[in-house]
Amino acid sequence: MKALPDILPDWPGIRYVGSFEELVSTKFAGEVNALCWPRQLEGDFGEIVEKLRTALGITTIDEDRLKGLSLSPEGQVAREILLQDQAMLLERDLLPVLDCINGYVNLHEDDGPMSTHVQSYHVDSATDEADTYLCTYFGASSEALPNELVIPRAQVPEIRAELLLLYGGEDDEGFADFLNANFYDLHYAPLPGAEPWSFGVGNLWRIACDYPGSPVPPCVHRAPDTIAGMPPRLLLIS
Repeated sequence: MKALPDILPDWPGIRYVGSFEELVSTKFAGEVNALCWPRQLEGDFGEIVEKLRTALGITTIDEDRLKGLSLSPEGQVAREILLQDQAMLLERDLLPVLDCINGYVNLHEDDGPMSTHVQSYHVDSATDEADTYLCTYFGASSEALPNELVIPRAQVPEIRAELLLLYGGEDDEGFADFLNANFYDLHYAPLPGAEPWSFGVGNLWRIACDYPGSPVPPCVHRAPDTIAGMPPRLLLIS
């Protein structure tokens, strides 16, 4: 089964490329903080998800488990693509992980003044130069918002007041350190009327992270909402 083409988002922060080589070699610059290699993948990824029969939560699928599945010819095509994608990233000294996501356990437990879960709009961070690669092969895909259409959640007055109460001190450098230590400074709220764009299925993305000296703002994104009855997601992330 061939994946249906997605409607690719038209936003100045995205640049489309035509190959894996171009995806990894293109420099982020200007307002571009998301690179996409659009793909329409052959194979039945849904069969792989069905055969995995994962429990509730996030299950990391290693190569041995993937190779041990008994699959139809279409499922075998999908499996080969999964293995090839991971091999391409490994050759670049990246560390790809294939996850089957069957909902989340304790999703909003102890959220506190604000959620720091992956379903909250956030940016990825690193201490040194780094990017995030991701591809949804099956199920709902990740989504993102333009940087100009978000505000840091810790800057929303009522949320900031609650965070200050939790911190128990003044709005000073120590408070900024507190926000950073608890990842509160990585999460964002959409501005009124903001419309997210979808990463789509089959496309391989590289998005900018927040690190010292980054030439561009980090890409604000999130995992999709969990909807009852929806199938698990099959996601590659590095």
